[in-house]
Amino acid sequence: MAKKKTVYECIECGYKSAKWMGKCPACNAWESFIEISEEKNKTTSQISKILRFDEIEKEEIKRFSSADSELDLVLGGGIVPGSLVLIGGSPGVGKSTLMLKLAGTIDKKVLYVAGEESPGQIKLRAERLGIKNKNLFIMPEIVVENITKEVKNYDLVIIDSIQTIYSQNISSAPGSVSQVREATFELMRTAKESKTPIFIIGHITKEGSIAGPRVLEHMVDTVLYFEGDASRELRILRAFKNRFGSTSEIGIFEMTKEGLVSAKNKNFFSKKALPGSAITVILEGTRPIVLEVQALVSESYSIPKRSSTGFDLSRLNMILALLEKKLNLPFNQYDVFVNVTGGIKINETAADLAIIAAIVSSFRNRPISKESVFIGEVSLVGDIREIPGIEQRLKEAANLGFKRAIVPAKPLNEPLKCYEVKEVEKLIEWM
Repeated sequence: MAKKKTVYECIECGYKSAKWMGKCPACNAWESFIEISEEKNKTTSQISKILRFDEIEKEEIKRFSSADSELDLVLGGGIVPGSLVLIGGSPGVGKSTLMLKLAGTIDKKVLYVAGEESPGQIKLRAERLGIKNKNLFIMPEIVVENITKEVKNYDLVIIDSIQTIYSQNISSAPGSVSQVREATFELMRTAKESKTPIFIIGHITKEGSIAGPRVLEHMVDTVLYFEGDASRELRILRAFKNRFGSTSEIGIFEMTKEGLVSAKNKNFFSKKALPGSAITVILEGTRPIVLEVQALVSESYSIPKRSSTGFDLSRLNMILALLEKKLNLPFNQYDVFVNVTGGIKINETAADLAIIAAIVSSFRNRPISKESVFIGEVSLVGDIREIPGIEQRLKEAANLGFKRAIVPAKPLNEPLKCYEVKEVEKLIEWM
């Protein structure tokens, strides 16, 4: 016989207690405990067969295209049958728009499970995006047991969103930690058994992580984050976990009145030469991106301010300290602001040289030629060091019409005119 036991669970972190508490001792959340009942059943399970390693047959991964080159790139080459993909992002960034676009353009039978919006609302948005896919089916359902019964009948399933789905086996409210965990487990099991790929949309917390238990990200095969400011057009899709591909690739989208479109051919730089502007080339996975970095140096009348958008602030402080020591530039009397255009965040050191060039250009009020790119890492001792993928970066710069490159070492093949700069002092002489 099943035994019923009443416990209290924190809806923020999943901590369980035998009695109600006003404050959760695990996450310090107030008034977060709800009453749930647990049923304990004595069940017997059969031990799985143990396999010798050399007897196991290697499983071939077969993919199919999502009909979107940017999404395929982030997924590692396409959608893997039976995979469970979690996509998160801030409200209004375009998660549902991206998934609806996928459902409307892919040449497959798609089930869109609507837990937040009515079919009429989805129809209205689909018409605005120009979607007329006859193989797209809408299922207004929030019970996971009813959803899993239909999964095997479709080639692709999209859940919008996991926080609205609940299991009838658990008495807690939809969106609670236990419900999210149970619903994700049922979807994962169904995806593996039916070989049907499932995309799950997840909300994120104010800290920027996907809402729900941390185990949620461990259960799925791929975790995608959709980044971007709702007030700006640019959106970046980044993989933080991928069992079937690399996590270093990004997808670049632009939000237009027709919906999300690829922005791979979008230029993130201006051709007008102005003081405080320099061009660099960063590498996101296998994709080189030509970016403009901007700097503003102004005299300070109090404590000098340091601000950075898209570039690591601690690294900016290191660069300014280096310039003060090596070049005797009095940045302790100036405010310094750095910005990366396009809303892209630089996560590598290849832009150090361009940051220095932009800062010095603004300080001396002298523009830099827009036909030059700066690529290189700057060390604490003031020398400029090589970075990987230099030939690939230079080739991309040459394709976009740049004539010169300031680099720490010349590559074997020079797609454009290269100037070697080994030390920071030599860069200032060249400028």
